[in-house]
Amino acid sequence: MSEQPTPVPSAGSAVPPPVESVPPSPEEAVPPAGPLPREVAAALKRDGAGLVAAVVQQYDTNEVLMLGWMDDEALHRTMTTGRVTFYSRSRQEYWRKGDTSGHVQWVKSVALDCDGDALLVRVDQVGAACHTGTRTCFDGRALDVVASQAG
Repeated sequence: MSEQPTPVPSAGSAVPPPVESVPPSPEEAVPPAGPLPREVAAALKRDGAGLVAAVVQQYDTNEVLMLGWMDDEALHRTMTTGRVTFYSRSRQEYWRKGDTSGHVQWVKSVALDCDGDALLVRVDQVGAACHTGTRTCFDGRALDVVASQAG
């Protein structure tokens, strides 16, 4: 949501009355920006752009679905709305998973890793998690490795 600057009247001009805004529908409503709980904000170790990696996992199968990026506001929205919100590094804007595709991620839990530099977001994924249409962003993308066993 962007705010319009208040017009500054020039000599001899009249300032038009403010335009009343129409409140968003419940589906479009964005929670008010608010600080993260102090202990969460203090524990986060953000990268140079202020972002933290968010690993998204299906809550009941433990399937790793995707990786996204969150800043404080995206994490706040995720923790307070029940839907996952990411920060797009390429578009430099927030996006809520499923708003255009219908492939919604319903939040089940959020955990911070031991170093504070990654989040684990457990979700109930509706439809494909990947923008390519696959269930996960890792389907069909395995690399050849030398596999080993523990001792």
